Amino acid sequence: MTSTDPQLAEKGARMGLAAEIATREPFADVAARLKAAQSRELDAVGEVILEHLDSSVSLIPEVARHLMGAGGKRLRPLMTLSAAQVCGYQGASHHHLAAAVELIHAATLLHDDVVDESALRRGLRTANIVFGNKESVLVGDFLFARSFELMVKTGSLKVLDILSQASCTISEGEVLQLATQSNVETTQKMYIDVISAKTAALFGAATHAGAVLADAPERQERALADYGMNFGIAYQIVDDALDYEGTEEATGKSAGDDFREGKMTLPVILAIEAARSGEERAFWQRTIGEGQREEDDFARAQELMARDGLVERSLSMAEDYAEAAATSLGALPPSRLRDTLEDLALSSSVRAS
Repeated sequence: MTSTDPQLAEKGARMGLAAEIATREPFADVAARLKAAQSRELDAVGEVILEHLDSSVSLIPEVARHLMGAGGKRLRPLMTLSAAQVCGYQGASHHHLAAAVELIHAATLLHDDVVDESALRRGLRTANIVFGNKESVLVGDFLFARSFELMVKTGSLKVLDILSQASCTISEGEVLQLATQSNVETTQKMYIDVISAKTAALFGAATHAGAVLADAPERQERALADYGMNFGIAYQIVDDALDYEGTEEATGKSAGDDFREGKMTLPVILAIEAARSGEERAFWQRTIGEGQREEDDFARAQELMARDGLVERSLSMAEDYAEAAATSLGALPPSRLRDTLEDLALSSSVRAS
């Protein structure tokens, strides 16, 4: 009987996974394909959003358009529309639902940038830098209020309940992230709790609400809720991993932003767990725990992560959630749209680095 070195086995498994992932269609391509198929629906959602940005206070639409005009993948409304349609929805209320989801997302971004003191989003100056923190917070509140107007227009109390609960969960996630900020004792479980609430909850609510709007059977509702949650977790893990080796084109932010903000993301948690000396532990305590960073520290962080393959390990964990998302769609009847949603989940870890 022969034995296998656990580290070599893990490395081999990572290489096998990397080879499998490399054969998949890139995430950006799948998202573009889904977006093209839903172009008319997205245009209708855009019209609803523009209508609900209107206000007699001119600064409100000005701030909102600064944020929403900066682009973005529009993944959440896209997935909301697709979830309703994959369950056979034929009406028009999914436009209001998708617009509500996008306004919730926009509101959280405005609040996020104030809390994180961010200066750039998608390569442009953030609203809090251009207009001020108070203005950003208040316009974010306005967008939340508008989103609830749109939820009511769907005519579904269950949809209202799902998105209301998600809004509360997102706020809890924001507070929980503050508790883990710069805390080098943060565990993997705490991290997953944060991103489940802060990011995945809205994806899960969007796809769940889409199924509810279509009056789908309970089994399909649950499947789409699980799809959105697991997709959201995978998506955020990948975003966080790419901060240590990605490009601005892939992530929408400059490499090292999370490091400079002292965020306890999965790659950092794994790096602290993998520290081989007191010097390495002290490095993470100084740079992340105490916020004392020097010019070459980010390069050192990347070096430590590359040595132990921690970005790859993070992506491997993301892949588990992506596969769970894709598998959940087995509860839905076969269709081209279902296949595309599966591809979207499985390709979520295939983003340029």
